Amino acid sequence: MSATKPPTAPEGTPPPKRPKPARMPPADVLRVGGSGLRSRPMRVFLSALGIAIGIAAMVGVVGISTSSTEDLNRRLSALGTNLLTITPGTSFSGEGAHLPAESVGMIGNIAEVESVSAIGRTDAKVYRNDHVPEQETGGLTVDAARTDLPKSVGTEVVAGSWLNAAHSRYPAVVLGAKAAEQLGVDRVGADVKVWLGGRWFTVVGLLAPNELVPTLDSAALVGWPVAERLLDFDGYPTSIYTRAEESSVSDVQSILGATANPEMPSEVEVSRPSDALAAKQATDDALSGLLLGLGGVALLVGGVGVANTMVISVLERRSEIGLRRSLGATRGQIRTQFLAEALLLSALGGLGGVVLGIGVTTGYASYQGWPTVVPAWAMAGGVGATLVIGGLAGFYPAVRAARLPPTEALATT
Repeated sequence: MSATKPPTAPEGTPPPKRPKPARMPPADVLRVGGSGLRSRPMRVFLSALGIAIGIAAMVGVVGISTSSTEDLNRRLSALGTNLLTITPGTSFSGEGAHLPAESVGMIGNIAEVESVSAIGRTDAKVYRNDHVPEQETGGLTVDAARTDLPKSVGTEVVAGSWLNAAHSRYPAVVLGAKAAEQLGVDRVGADVKVWLGGRWFTVVGLLAPNELVPTLDSAALVGWPVAERLLDFDGYPTSIYTRAEESSVSDVQSILGATANPEMPSEVEVSRPSDALAAKQATDDALSGLLLGLGGVALLVGGVGVANTMVISVLERRSEIGLRRSLGATRGQIRTQFLAEALLLSALGGLGGVVLGIGVTTGYASYQGWPTVVPAWAMAGGVGATLVIGGLAGFYPAVRAARLPPTEALATT
């Protein structure tokens, strides 16, 4: 009995098409990638932690720097950026110059000037009592002050009152914040006195710290008339403070030298105290840049950890890869699976790092009394950076897994 030949297709019939491999929808990709991570929880946690530390460092540095800048802007808004300070420079011969006694009035005649006041340095010293050795000055100064000084410098009296027309003619003194602390004075009253210029002065007021004019914090301030009468004050102002209209600060600043001392304008120095605060902020920003670089290094180390985890995963799961290939999985599907694992691992670390960075920023800003500000671009950039790092770190292990021959993978135990 002869064997039956299989039917042959009619001549000219095209060969049957090979079935296309099934595509994995995104939900299946996430599920398969997630199952691979759940099988090694401790290793996944440590690798994600490396990524999280790098992202937390970057988000924290950006958040703290932004919060500090926001706090500076708020303080400058409250203190004002229109304060200008005029001080005497040095003469042509190198000796100390002085401002004319009439300079305060001349500056006050400028149309764009809102307020002007001054202090004058005296040679007197201040002590808690008359038993303290004269050489132990503690760095405190005694300055004559005009009654309108608080309006110009924006200082606040936290206890008692500022010098008025009556106080200015009698032995009364207002202490700056550091001066009061150093002298051990925490209240005012007729029985609270300090030894100043060889006589007793009654403490009538205590000042709050002043960020724009920190020299006032270490000063004992007395009235202009009593300083001339009792402390041998020469009447020359050593610092003049003026507030100009916000829109005219630069214009006023350019003419203050010639106005304060028309005969020798080159012997006058004009500064803007708010610029010093801005310069300090710029220094802090430079430090933040350095810390950002360190955060980037930590992130790179975390990426290396992800790559290491994925390479080991490929070596440990060769039999699984071979089985899936034997059941019809394509190289692209294997590659997608391992790449998805790397991206999920990095995303976990990135999200954890953003949360940790926000927590660090919130805690530090609250400790410093700053507003908490974390830019949205920093959070989005942190997660985006982790995905890029994860993609790069997982690409080689994914390609390596896809290239494993099924027979070789199944033969590996």
